Amino acid sequence: MSPKPAPESPLEGNALVKEVCRRIRLARSYWDAHNNAACRGEREKALALYNTLTKDQKDQIPQTLRVWLRYRSEKYFGAHQTQPGNKGRSARGRKR
Repeated sequence: MSPKPAPESPLEGNALVKEVCRRIRLARSYWDAHNNAACRGEREKALALYNTLTKDQKDQIPQTLRVWLRYRSEKYFGAHQTQPGNKGRSARGRKR
């Protein structure tokens, strides 16, 4: 088994903007494929990187990607939503 390659240096500038766009597009593709767990993970990574961008760098991200990341995906994956794995709405134990 070969050792893992050394981690790359942190992204900066244009490379960081490209990586944020790539991650948002990947999250959207997972969303379109109804793969919510993978979408949630990629969205969180994209959002973490997005929050490190400057205002000028954020303006370089296409508006459709920004809207999806900040608003539409927040509706489904925001903090107000139940976290995955909770079985709070089970039919078990309900009286009929």
